[in-house]
Amino acid sequence: MVFMKKAWIPIASVWLLVAVGAVIVVLTMDQGEAIRGFGVLAAGALAIVSLFHLVTSHTEGIVERLIYVAGGTYAILALAGFYILLKA
Repeated sequence: MVFMKKAWIPIASVWLLVAVGAVIVVLTMDQGEAIRGFGVLAAGALAIVSLFHLVTSHTEGIVERLIYVAGGTYAILALAGFYILLKA
């Protein structure tokens, strides 16, 4: 349980990067391109977590981090996608 307390900082950092990326995508791309941009953001978020575990060479908690990052990323991108649908 102590491990997960320390794990929230990188997880929240990835969520922040995804949120900033989603805002940039919404402001700079049209509706069709934005959906593709969201896919790139989702893949990039999971790649960042995987790369972090590859660099640090420890596997403790990788599944939990991937689940939390994926869940938060999908929620952020769902909100951004809903905004695009309302804006159109």
